[in-house]
Amino acid sequence: MNLEDKIVPEKLLPAIERFWDLSGRKILSIEQEYDVSKGSPVFTVKGKYTTKGWTEWTQGFQYGSAALQFDITGDQQFLEIAKKNTVDKMASHVSHTGVHDHGFNNISTYGNLLRLMKEEKIPYNQWEKDFYELALKVSATVQAGRWTKIKGGGFIYSFNGPHSLFVDTIRSVRVLMLGYALGHQMMIENDRKISLLRRAINHAISTAQYSVFYGEDRDIYDLWGRTAHECIFNVNDGNYRCPNSQQGYTGFTTWTRGLSWAMLGFAEELEFLDTLSDDELRPFGGRRTIQDVFLKAARATCDFYMKHSMADGIPFWDTGAPNLYKLGNCYKEISNPYNNVEPVDSSAACIGAQALLRLGNYLKLKGNGIYEKYEEAGWQIVDTLLKSPYLSESEAHQGLILHSIYHHPNGWDYIPEGSKIPNGESSMWGDYHARELMLYAYRLLKGEPYYTFFNCL
Repeated sequence: MNLEDKIVPEKLLPAIERFWDLSGRKILSIEQEYDVSKGSPVFTVKGKYTTKGWTEWTQGFQYGSAALQFDITGDQQFLEIAKKNTVDKMASHVSHTGVHDHGFNNISTYGNLLRLMKEEKIPYNQWEKDFYELALKVSATVQAGRWTKIKGGGFIYSFNGPHSLFVDTIRSVRVLMLGYALGHQMMIENDRKISLLRRAINHAISTAQYSVFYGEDRDIYDLWGRTAHECIFNVNDGNYRCPNSQQGYTGFTTWTRGLSWAMLGFAEELEFLDTLSDDELRPFGGRRTIQDVFLKAARATCDFYMKHSMADGIPFWDTGAPNLYKLGNCYKEISNPYNNVEPVDSSAACIGAQALLRLGNYLKLKGNGIYEKYEEAGWQIVDTLLKSPYLSESEAHQGLILHSIYHHPNGWDYIPEGSKIPNGESSMWGDYHARELMLYAYRLLKGEPYYTFFNCL
């Protein structure tokens, strides 16, 4: 990334306000036109949202987007979309035992609505509050049940099975933290009680240990901040076996959306640790030990992102994509999503930008002078996403942020006529995280209460 041209964040406010006007129109277009009988909307094809069966992990982003839209605008129609659809359609996500995505679907819906009540943006109602809290408690327990023991700890396993640790889940594990903070415990056979906080911290430590690399010679591709999408374990003895990738190029290259999940997950969870007492953290090694693990992972992944993104902060879909060599020293250039060689992934940028801003803010509050580079990088990406060719301004296109990639190896992303690579389309997770990013940025710039996933407590 090029951080020499400093962004003045306050000057972005008019563009952020325009972003929310576009956002509202996109949400209403999907609500009015999308056929829900086909399943959850996942990504766009020729500008229209469509579904793609794999797992049901994007519906919470759809209705969570409406909650975020209400948060900014106060427009009641978006609140009604969020509330009605959360009640009507999200219960199966709370009880879904087959996925690792609870912290995506359920914090985006039940969590956001509870947060709006706690922030007094919607009227207080005891039964409604209890409903949202119960959903989060149950979701946390169901998610914690997908547990694989390994030497020294364990992890929440992916939909691939008990051998599989996904880097994505570092952001989904937040729901266990909320469940714990809401006073809930997991109960298993013989009424044995399992601490949700213990499982959350153990999962995060396992992710930091195995999914993130630190240039410590674990293999010949070990670089500071590189991530593996998937880590494979022998479930018979708990031993780590190898890195792998589902949506990236290989297990030895870095799928950038997985990288961005790690960046944001660790940055947010560092903030959450500050809400816990020393007594609560002592059984897991103590505050300093846990913070050091989380901070090392957050800094390493953010550093890797900045080093392996283009000048404007947009990354390619994988830092080891096989044809990148044809583009020369591409990281010194402004991104070109129409390059015909390898696709970029704007959704990774939407997620990564929030991580950079959060890590910068965290370090600034701790008095660490290195915070500025992370803040500057985050604002650079915000600026990039707020304009062409990434902001979707066409009324005919239901997406909000263009040039998102879902699964390039499987060929799931639409390639427009005349192009050799996917481009020009949006994703439900990319659009949601763009909204979350702009809500976070807006509150910072306006001096409003700091936005976190645990503001619902």
